[in-house]
Amino acid sequence: MTMDGKTVLITGSTDGVGRYVAVKLAQAGAKVLIHGRDTARAQTLVADIKRVSGREPVFYQADLSSLAEVRELAEFVLADHDRLDVFVSNAGIGSLNEGPARQTSKDGHELRFAVNYLAGFLLAHMLLPRLKASAPARIVNVASLGQQPIDFDDVMIVRNYSGGRAYSQSKLSQIMFTIDLAEQLQGSGVTVNSLHPATYMNTTMVRASGTTPMSTVEQGGDAILHLVHGEDVAGQSGLFFNGMNQARANPQAYDAEARRRLRALSLKLTGIS
Repeated sequence: MTMDGKTVLITGSTDGVGRYVAVKLAQAGAKVLIHGRDTARAQTLVADIKRVSGREPVFYQADLSSLAEVRELAEFVLADHDRLDVFVSNAGIGSLNEGPARQTSKDGHELRFAVNYLAGFLLAHMLLPRLKASAPARIVNVASLGQQPIDFDDVMIVRNYSGGRAYSQSKLSQIMFTIDLAEQLQGSGVTVNSLHPATYMNTTMVRASGTTPMSTVEQGGDAILHLVHGEDVAGQSGLFFNGMNQARANPQAYDAEARRRLRALSLKLTGIS
């Protein structure tokens, strides 16, 4: 996919790998829509993108722990842009961001499930009509190799909580959603894939967990860019990648009944009919 003239929304793009992807896509000629919570950080990114590409990105501020703000973000994007060629669902929090204790979102849902998964689920559904109208279009869900099966009797992990378990469950949920959505989108011209960009990139999320980085932001960013515009993945959908290579996710991702249960719960929690 040639990016010149394309419109791309990247959540969580004021820092880390999202920031790298935003800059690269702007340099390639895309109209970049950036998202984050921190306005000062966003202003720095806007200036950097203008300096290296001559293009000014559009910034949207939203706290993805609030489904009301997620809806508002989608509504603003739809009102402001008559096309959307790519949606990169990249925003997320790690296993120890905001502290090790169990926390809930503004809607009362387990925080990592809400931010890492439900926000992207709701955004994708709200943006689908515009993506379909702009086809061929792509959705890229930034997940992880860290995956743990969902316990449908305790999805919000009220019992035996750990940040690692919550993070891994939220990332598997993204992958399950990717497979599910790909089936729904067959023939629409919109593809959706997920990936583990790189292991322990040098990002704020990784440093906050106390982990020594093993990969660079550039490595992870290039893997995301591969799914955004790589010709070799054009038309492919419902896949999971480890970096540049197609891989297998946790077995629960391929369980149709588990995906059905997750879909029903997600539709209920987000209020999508």
